[in-house]
Amino acid sequence: MKSVRKSSFSGSWYPATASECEKEIKNFLKESGFQTVPEANYIGGIVPHAGWYFSGSLACRVISALSGPDAQQQPDVVVVFGMHMHPSSTPCIMTQGAWETPFGDIEIDSGLAGSLAEKFSFNIETPDHYAPDNTIELQLPFIKYFFNTSRLIPIGVPPAGKSLKIARSVAEIARQSDVTIKVVGSTDLTHYGSSYGFTPVGSGKDAVDWVRDHNDRKAIDRMLDMDTEGLIAEGLASGNACCSGAAAAAVAAADKLGAKHAKLVGYSSSYEKHPGDSFVGYAGVLFH
Repeated sequence: MKSVRKSSFSGSWYPATASECEKEIKNFLKESGFQTVPEANYIGGIVPHAGWYFSGSLACRVISALSGPDAQQQPDVVVVFGMHMHPSSTPCIMTQGAWETPFGDIEIDSGLAGSLAEKFSFNIETPDHYAPDNTIELQLPFIKYFFNTSRLIPIGVPPAGKSLKIARSVAEIARQSDVTIKVVGSTDLTHYGSSYGFTPVGSGKDAVDWVRDHNDRKAIDRMLDMDTEGLIAEGLASGNACCSGAAAAAVAAADKLGAKHAKLVGYSSSYEKHPGDSFVGYAGVLFH
């Protein structure tokens, strides 16, 4: 019997039971706030990771689109890049066990993860020793719901060039091993306001407009250009992607897997749910 990493945020950042999660997911997919996503063979995506109340609808739409029109054609593995890290941080990975979700446990793909861990220096997390992390965990109920049979590789990557090497390697190792994969990068955008110590244009409507139309737009444009190095540099320079390494890794892996195009699924911010002087931006992007 595999050891299982317990969820850290169920019952608070997202519902604790399968029935409650499914109800939320069905409601997310009915919401009309974002444009309809055309069917395509999406290879990867970028999702936000605030609590489901704030950004669950956007993350759900991206991961649902990744599953495609034929739910029977599930990838062997879903790779999720995330974690809040500094450029000098050591990447993290799980290579054994499983991760708990309300829909059931997701098994770690030990073969592919183990091969990656042999090639790069990682902090190896286990089901019993790990740092609680919302960036990856909040995507897992969506992944288990839409990719019920797929295995998981959760990877924490810093905003640095080594993360791009890891991402390209996981795509190459999967190809060599005849393992099908989809990739997800988890990041929120600008954290604005006094709560985050970032108020370059004051407060009020001017701040909301500046974040949406200027600061966050710069990061989104790098995502849509599939510009990995530019995305990392932009996140570090402008504070508009808290996990730019994870987003860039998803771009790099998707590119290696053959993606040529990017599509913006939608943009939102916590201000829409909870207006105030401090708020966070979110974007959903797909690659095909």
